[in-house]
Amino acid sequence: MQWLPEGWRPKVVAVDIDGTLTDDKKQLDTGAVEALRRLEDAGIPVVLATGNVRAITYGLWRFLNLSGPICCENGGVIWHKSWGEPIVRADGSEAKRAAEWLGKKIEGLDPNGIQTNRWRESEWCLFPDEDLAAVESNIASSEWSHLSVVRTGFAIHLMEPHLSKGTGLEVMFEKMGWSPDDLLCVGDAPNDLPMFEYAHWAVAVGGAFDVVKSAANVVSPHPHGATFGPLVDAILSNDSISE
Repeated sequence: MQWLPEGWRPKVVAVDIDGTLTDDKKQLDTGAVEALRRLEDAGIPVVLATGNVRAITYGLWRFLNLSGPICCENGGVIWHKSWGEPIVRADGSEAKRAAEWLGKKIEGLDPNGIQTNRWRESEWCLFPDEDLAAVESNIASSEWSHLSVVRTGFAIHLMEPHLSKGTGLEVMFEKMGWSPDDLLCVGDAPNDLPMFEYAHWAVAVGGAFDVVKSAANVVSPHPHGATFGPLVDAILSNDSISE
């Protein structure tokens, strides 16, 4: 299959983590890890772009020995070792208050949400099996109606409307002096859609949400993290790097 546009090779690759670098058991795919290392060894920086928190994303970044910045909490927090302090683009306390209010409005909803909320800086996450329609309708008629409600396979994110992986990458690329024309991204869930819109080329892994497959330039025939081996083979076999 043709993974890339004719005569084009990315200079930066941004990848989601959960559902993208993992396998069908939600465990890190070791083949994907090896493939990302091959990109870095070829001088193509890898950016982790995730809904996960900075503490977890930094740990993966560190142990994979990546060179690109990290984009966490759906663009709410971005960081690179050359910058010093992270850029935190929102105050997550408002989203937390909205979750606490939802806990009083929707019977059985747990406002404390998922475990990683203890490290969240810019948003708040509910469990993925909460009633999404009830969450959306209650938020829409509340003082927090401006908040975005985004469901992935791992959480329901409550966040300020200017936050997304796309806007986070935009801030990051301006700071790094990079162009989105050189960016390939890989993802699986609705929170990856703004990243798909920002990037020059977007790949949906096998097992992605249907809406994500529809938005992608290429849909992988391989499930989740198994996408990366053949994708990186295609990237590295193309010696015609776009200028």
